[in-house]
Amino acid sequence: MPQPPQPPKPVKLSGISRTGKKIILAGMGLLAVGYLVLTKTDPAGQNWASMLSPFLILGGYAVIGVGIIVPDKKLPLPQ
Repeated sequence: MPQPPQPPKPVKLSGISRTGKKIILAGMGLLAVGYLVLTKTDPAGQNWASMLSPFLILGGYAVIGVGIIVPDKKLPLPQ
C-alpha cells in the first residue's frame, strides 16, 4: 500500500541575527552622531561639521544595511 504524501517541511526563517542586531544598533548610534554633528554646520557649509556629517550619516545607513544581511556565526560541530 503506498504511503500518503507527506506535507512539505516548513522552511525556517531566521530573521535578523543577534550579531546583526548589534551592528544595526551601532549604525543607529553612528546616525545619531552624524545628525548631532549636522547641527553644528554653518550656513555656508564650509566648516568641519559640514564636511564630516554627510560621511557619518551615509556610513550609519551603510552599517545598518550590513547589519540586516550579516549571518550569525556558525559554531563548530562537536566530534
